[in-house]
Amino acid sequence: MLRIHVSGEDLSRVRMAARPDAMWETILSFHRLRDRRGSTVFGKWRSESRTRLNGETRLLSAVVPPRGYFPDFLTPTQEGAEPFGLDAGMEAMRDTPVERLHGELALLAGNRPRPQRSPGTGRTPAALLDALAEGRTEPLGRLIAALRSYHRAAVEPYWQHVRASVEADRAIRGRALLDGGTEELLSTLPPMIRWREPVLEADYPVDRELHLDGRGLLLQPSFFCRGTPVVYRDPNLPPVLVYPVTHRAAPAFAEPGPWLGRLVGHTRSAVLRAIGNGCTTSELARRTGVSLASASQHACVLREAGLVLTLRHGSSVLHTLTPLGDSLLRGGAPLAMS
Repeated sequence: MLRIHVSGEDLSRVRMAARPDAMWETILSFHRLRDRRGSTVFGKWRSESRTRLNGETRLLSAVVPPRGYFPDFLTPTQEGAEPFGLDAGMEAMRDTPVERLHGELALLAGNRPRPQRSPGTGRTPAALLDALAEGRTEPLGRLIAALRSYHRAAVEPYWQHVRASVEADRAIRGRALLDGGTEELLSTLPPMIRWREPVLEADYPVDRELHLDGRGLLLQPSFFCRGTPVVYRDPNLPPVLVYPVTHRAAPAFAEPGPWLGRLVGHTRSAVLRAIGNGCTTSELARRTGVSLASASQHACVLREAGLVLTLRHGSSVLHTLTPLGDSLLRGGAPLAMS
């Protein structure tokens, strides 16, 4: 059980990440790659990604075990700032102080068996960890290069889907925040997370107590997070709660069936899918790769057909699916938690 202690000051400083975090998605996707569960959602992605990988997993496995602790420096963050993109995240990793590398890798070594020599490498993963812990430039550069190569093979081709899912989740939480404030937002998080004032409880592999102490909390929805949320082990780092988005009970990266395109047109079927759990017109244009005017026009047609509901909030509008639109899109398929 994870228990996050939230004061009144912390409530005023809870915020939603504006976009997916490339570093978290990269590391968590590596967990999903080795996890046989969630085949409906991730099966197609796993099989496609494995064909593009070229030895990166051997190096990454040294620092990211299949279960349990992995070092915090792999997913850098900064106080009060938006999630890192890939390039900025890699540079933040490169700037990790030697003392922190040493401490976190010592924790990793203490939580796993001493690995054997990797065939054909001439060195053990343990030797790599030792070299990293000493702050040597070459092994850290190798790790960063492997992460970048892995991201290019397993995450980058699917980034549009990742971003759309995170933005849809953000739209849901944003509506809850508008309707009932921060406490309502916390109450609408996925069912493995429960708001019991003044504590946010979550299913977790170990017992943890996290005191925010007025620092607030960044809520980071994640496409590749599964089952339970994730927080930093180091309580002194900026508090971040990474939690899984809700996936539909269909292959995550499958395109809409051809019947939907024949029914409403291929562009409008893409627009309907992109709206998902909600988005603004500018988000819709970005997700589908059309102009702002075109996105607005397609949303208007779908609204007139009773498939989309549009609400105005200030200078922007929020599009959501009606029950009819949702039923048409998923063909009766239920929602599934990843």
